[in-house]
Amino acid sequence: MYKKTVVLVIVGIVAVSLLAAAFVFPRLTKSAGQEKPKIAVIYVDGVIMGGRGQASLLSDYGGTDNLIKQLHQARDDSSVRAILLRINSPGGSAPASQEVGEEIKKVRAAGKIVVTSMGDMAASGGYWLAACTDKIYANPATLTGSIGVYMPYANWEELYKKIGIREEKIKSGPHKDILSPDRPMTEEERAIVQTMVDDMYNQFVTIVAEGRKMDPAKVRQLADGRIYTGNQAKALGLVDELGNMYDALEGTAQLAGIKGKPEIKEYGKMSPWSMLMGASESVDLKQLLFHQLKNDLPVVAPMALPERWQVE
Repeated sequence: MYKKTVVLVIVGIVAVSLLAAAFVFPRLTKSAGQEKPKIAVIYVDGVIMGGRGQASLLSDYGGTDNLIKQLHQARDDSSVRAILLRINSPGGSAPASQEVGEEIKKVRAAGKIVVTSMGDMAASGGYWLAACTDKIYANPATLTGSIGVYMPYANWEELYKKIGIREEKIKSGPHKDILSPDRPMTEEERAIVQTMVDDMYNQFVTIVAEGRKMDPAKVRQLADGRIYTGNQAKALGLVDELGNMYDALEGTAQLAGIKGKPEIKEYGKMSPWSMLMGASESVDLKQLLFHQLKNDLPVVAPMALPERWQVE
């Protein structure tokens, strides 16, 4: 009985200490004096898709809702002078990319600098976001570009016949099952889809032309869907500077007029403790424990910052 009491007391002391460290100490630190100017680092990792995203104990897969929320938080934080958008993405949904891109423009309109640092890849929708920022940094071997739009379509009609599947539909209009894989696409439907693709492509070209201050005709010459290395992109005017994330941080500090070492505030990194204590939206513990394995998602860990940068 005595041992159990001692264990309970120790657990209680540890819990209270952790709560104090998590919630009390940060507030005391902030009120101790004037906050140093900060650079917010927001990560865009993986496929850009709309929605809320999902979280587990091992990773945080944010949708555009979460990304936009982080942009709002950085915009409303008076201590944040600028934002570094660290993009490592092959692209994704055109509407999702557009939604985030418009929010980036609003952040810039509010008076805050937004700079892009490209990682391994910032292509297609990833470049859409980059084109909405004030300045773009890329590594010489970064894969970027892929300016274009496509809609995938597969016809599995013959396969269905071989395995004995026959699908019937009752539809409200002739085009309600457009892009259905169980039948060929008609010429009329192909024209409809091509018109949609052309419309989204023209919107993409406009974003690049405005963001990079280029002639739309020049953008169209580059926007045939091909990818470019960072070196090639810089030569073509799609990228401003060659350098890694820390070169981009130094450049961002200069653009924002921050002297000395800026403080870095990272968004999107959520510890298991924060998740369990409800620092973000409420989550189910069972889902947190087993979502990672069940969905076979890779672990994504943002690059660690060097010692010379202070991280909040």
